[in-house]
Amino acid sequence: MLLQGKTIVVTGGNSGIGEQICLAAAAEGANIVIDYVAHPEATDALIKKIEDAGGKAVGVDADITKAADLQTMVQTAVDTFGRLDVLVNNAGMEDRKSLLEETEEGYDRLMAVNMKSAFFATQHAAKQFIAQGDGGLVLNISSVHEDWPMPGNIAYCVSKGGMRMLARTGGVELGAHGIRIVNIAPGAVDTPINTATTTDPEKLKQLDAAIPLGRLAKPEEIADVVVFLASGKAGYMTATTVTIDGGITQGSVGL
Repeated sequence: MLLQGKTIVVTGGNSGIGEQICLAAAAEGANIVIDYVAHPEATDALIKKIEDAGGKAVGVDADITKAADLQTMVQTAVDTFGRLDVLVNNAGMEDRKSLLEETEEGYDRLMAVNMKSAFFATQHAAKQFIAQGDGGLVLNISSVHEDWPMPGNIAYCVSKGGMRMLARTGGVELGAHGIRIVNIAPGAVDTPINTATTTDPEKLKQLDAAIPLGRLAKPEEIADVVVFLASGKAGYMTATTVTIDGGITQGSVGL
């Protein structure tokens, strides 16, 4: 098993990409800490699914927009499984507003969920990694929009651009401690965040046509990349981004 004995925290872990990361990592032997802020029943169901398959998992109700809750999240991993090996900053949101439409309240909320949470979760995880003394890994579920404009969704793009520099600057700062930070940048993925597109046949047809591989990614395909990066088989990678987008950023203008 690729992740035997490793403890992995996944923010926003009870749905979408996060859920598939939890399942894939558990199947490879990892101990899973599932962070969530809503739908505890979904977390309970996911834990049962993991445990029924022979894995280990625990849920933690932590508001990722609050640094103190993020510390609790990290401590839950340590208290339950003895250590932390990998943090996956997966939780995110978008609000599909342009520069002229965005509100202060909307901007602050989006940046807290997408950027502030990743920043302070990384900080708390890094301190734990340093205390353990044998390095660690932070994986950020970013987006192709950390580098690729998406008109009409500007705050989301700004938050992912910030995550890009979190990986690059943080990776440089923490390299001496054996701590790595790698971003994973999906393109269009078939998750609830894209429901408005996937439930509209015309919009879905337009999006599929813009992707060289002709379809959205499955959440499981993103999870597979997480497992690979967490396995140690990419141990020389840090301060960079792995793009998994079906070629969309090479094959079309921004959508």
